[in-house]
Amino acid sequence: MEEVPTSVLSAERCHLGEGPTYDAATDTAWWFDIRERRLFEHHFADGRTMVHSLPKMASALARIDGERQLILTEDGLYIRQVADGAMALFAPLEADNPVTRSNDARVHPSGTFWLGTMGRRAENGAGAIYALHRGRITLLYPGITIPNAICFSPNGDIGYFADTATNVLYRVPLDASTGLPAGDPVALIKHDGAGGLDGAIVDADGMIWNARWGGGCVDIYDPDGRRRRSLRVPATQSSCPAFVGRDFSRVLVTSAWQDMDEAQRAADPEHGKTFLFEAGARGRAEPDVKLS
Repeated sequence: MEEVPTSVLSAERCHLGEGPTYDAATDTAWWFDIRERRLFEHHFADGRTMVHSLPKMASALARIDGERQLILTEDGLYIRQVADGAMALFAPLEADNPVTRSNDARVHPSGTFWLGTMGRRAENGAGAIYALHRGRITLLYPGITIPNAICFSPNGDIGYFADTATNVLYRVPLDASTGLPAGDPVALIKHDGAGGLDGAIVDADGMIWNARWGGGCVDIYDPDGRRRRSLRVPATQSSCPAFVGRDFSRVLVTSAWQDMDEAQRAADPEHGKTFLFEAGARGRAEPDVKLS
């Protein structure tokens, strides 16, 4: 396990920290505490972190433009005004299914938004992965228990996703111009050992940075699925990374204390905090989502 300089970006403990993203235009990081219906906003320029209460559980955010964000919630996609936090429904997603909620998501370089849902109690096969393309939501992969690690190659011709329940990361060829599948997924990584595949990002060199839930680390894989590095995270339930900073050289990592009893939390004193790695990464900006 490799140690890199690590600091606590936010000591506010997240029940289920997830969905970090970075707005390079404003030098601001955003992430969620899904279970507690909270949205975090961190300004790197002055070190301020604000916490916004949400009306629903939400798990992912994409930038539309300087004034608006697209938020993935337990019952659909909402447009959020950055200035005042006002939210308006853009499109429902499994709103008539009380079993499921939203989970992992990421924007493809084309502006298409891949979205994951899962059972609120991780019911077997209850989740799915969808794509929001040109304003329309299309089902891509049904029957997934815990969709995670949605991310894309730098030029957009490859997509990745995982089912944490089976600990398999899949690779799928994509139409780079649309972000939609151009072939069938194939298993790229079958993780064995401690922890499970959680959120992931891809750097400018095509390396996959995957947070290992229960493993207290971020594993870095090459495009052929070979693990090259493992960076230690101070909390056991590391959940998702994001490249941050004007040069995208640092990595924000969320964590969680979900399903940990009092003794487990005492043994994991940094549980639920949000961390910043001085990783010397070659990251890249998250693209804006296109609504039409």
